[in-house]
Amino acid sequence: MSPLTLVIGNKNYSSWSLRPWLVLRQAGIPFEEMRIPLYRPGSEAELARWSPSGKVPALHDGNIRVWDSLAICETLAERFPEQGLWPADAAARAVARSVSAEMHAGFGALREHMTMNIRARYPGKGRTPECLADIERILAIWTDCRARFGQGGDFLFGRFGIADAMYAPVVLRFQTYGVALEGAARAYADAILALPALRAWVADAEAETERIERFEAW
Repeated sequence: MSPLTLVIGNKNYSSWSLRPWLVLRQAGIPFEEMRIPLYRPGSEAELARWSPSGKVPALHDGNIRVWDSLAICETLAERFPEQGLWPADAAARAVARSVSAEMHAGFGALREHMTMNIRARYPGKGRTPECLADIERILAIWTDCRARFGQGGDFLFGRFGIADAMYAPVVLRFQTYGVALEGAARAYADAILALPALRAWVADAEAETERIERFEAW
């Protein structure tokens, strides 16, 4: 049995859960999955048993607990250096960390108006001026990273890594809300959608039966 346990929420809705899960699965790192459906009676008490913040995701590695998506990814990069989850080149690694942190801390309008809902299709919805500005910035990040660091692979820094996991939920959001993509952005999104690990997550999300009304706004 793997010493790693990742606690996650509903796969249809929990973008933060997806990020470290995708890193683990795509890298082939063995782990146990603990799924706790969110916003149900008893959910808060169950989450409190696993996560000091009461939120998902949370990683348990023996006696070590980590309870933030980006912190979990950083911990995995340290724990499994052979996986190359950050770029080896210092300049590329600095940019990868920066765009990952920008995703982690920013894009509030996108989160509010284009919540992750894998099963749904809401073309044309959510396009406030602030959300459109977030989309423009994200597309600029993808295009710049692919042009400067994407040689040798289909992802932001060539091979799949943490930065790609941070933006994978955005790819799913763009699919849900029908955001038009062209050129390098379209090719990058297609590469993310083709990942075996992401396809497995999407299949699980589509099979879930829970419905969280706050994320079914349209």
